[in-house]
Amino acid sequence: MSERLYLFTRFERFWHWAQAALIITLLFTGFGIHGVHDLLQFGLAVRIHETAAWLLIGLWVFAIFWHFTTGQWKQYLPTLERIGAVTRYYVHGIFVGAPHPYRVTVAHKHNPLQRLAYLGVKLVINPLIWISGLLYLFWGSLHASLPAFLDLERVARLHTLGAFLMLAFLIMHVYLATAGHTPLTHIKAMITGWEEVHDEAAIKRPPEG
Repeated sequence: MSERLYLFTRFERFWHWAQAALIITLLFTGFGIHGVHDLLQFGLAVRIHETAAWLLIGLWVFAIFWHFTTGQWKQYLPTLERIGAVTRYYVHGIFVGAPHPYRVTVAHKHNPLQRLAYLGVKLVINPLIWISGLLYLFWGSLHASLPAFLDLERVARLHTLGAFLMLAFLIMHVYLATAGHTPLTHIKAMITGWEEVHDEAAIKRPPEG
């Protein structure tokens, strides 16, 4: 049994993929700036990094405005309902073919763990990257008004910490994106907007008799 739902609007899909492309660009150029690879000249890496950063900040500002004007911010409100069952599924059930305990709806697109993860990104990782990056970029004109303990090296370390946290989230996000009814179910939904929501409990229920 399955139901076809239009889960993601055009803007949500644009925002998702544009954000992904910009974040990957920032990670790639950022690691190049730090000397992890030499695939780009230093000056070019810096210019691309700064351009992608401004584009991402603009996208974030517009996305925040969109979420609040459409009411979609409610999708990220944390809840403890069924969080134990969802946690057990990702720790054990997913590896033994157990049905997913959470059923997606248009009004509730994200399960309890997803809500916590996305809220953490929006309230912790994004601001950490955003604030530390702007402080680093405008250090020459801002450092005199900052606390003495917050030197340029600490700002750089905070920015790098934010980058590694974002990389960890990206890896986990890509992995879990393949954990749908088929490995491409969630990915196709973020391309077309439509997702086939399956009643896995009914599908995997053993026949009676």
